[in-house]
Amino acid sequence: MKVGFVGIGHMGAPMARNLLRAGIPLTIWNRSLEKCEALVDLGAGQAASLEDLFKRSTTVMLMLLDSASIDTVLGRGTRAFATRVCGKIIVHLGTTSPEYSRELELDVIAAGGAYVEAPVSGSRQPAEQGQLIGMVAGHDDAVERVLPLLAPLCARVFRCGLVPGALRMKLAANHYLIGMVTVLAETTHAARGAHVELQTLQQILDAGPMASIVSRTKLDKLVAREFSPQATIRDVSTIAELVLGQCEGSGQDTPLIRHCASLYQRALADGHGDEDMAAVVHAFEAAHS
Repeated sequence: MKVGFVGIGHMGAPMARNLLRAGIPLTIWNRSLEKCEALVDLGAGQAASLEDLFKRSTTVMLMLLDSASIDTVLGRGTRAFATRVCGKIIVHLGTTSPEYSRELELDVIAAGGAYVEAPVSGSRQPAEQGQLIGMVAGHDDAVERVLPLLAPLCARVFRCGLVPGALRMKLAANHYLIGMVTVLAETTHAARGAHVELQTLQQILDAGPMASIVSRTKLDKLVAREFSPQATIRDVSTIAELVLGQCEGSGQDTPLIRHCASLYQRALADGHGDEDMAAVVHAFEAAHS
């Protein structure tokens, strides 16, 4: 299998690196060419252009920011689209609306390609460790061909039926994650205001039945006021809106995620977009002041 990978960003770079370390030959392309250098040093081939990447690949994995970026890379809506996707398997690793993914699948299949939806759950650290949680959807023959490519990236992969089952599942999982981290931020904000000793509170929470890898990691950041990014406010704000859209589209009343989405928007508007999602605590502080 000749694999292309597009999107050498915060998550894409460690994912591509793990594919190379697993011995999978990789051709890469990124809009910012300098981001490819470290992967080229590990043995990746660097495509001269998107056209070159698609010519050299039978499967193309996309870890891109949003639907507009995906459409641009695929040339969707232009003559280039059919040329790029015909005979290829397109693997959508990022997070977009389920509706967008379903429409993209129809277009890819109509142009003679195959499509697999494979969003992942986890931040930069699990991406670096190959410990993401994968969700995959699509027709069985295409999914079977893509599963070996997900193995170096994920601790576990869950099959979610047909497109857009994987993205629906991803948004449901993120619903819980966003709520949990937001409550942790609110808790430390309120505790600080009540003159609670935060290091002791952290020890109590870490020792109790509510503790998890995520809670411990985010508590470290909240207590230390250190917000180097694992999952950024900017990205989480976008995903919170997608989660809210899925809930409202199915007619569900979900006031908690609606409020969470507004808090991440506030933190983003206040200039914290490139900080870790735990920096949503700034939204509580801004409201208090």
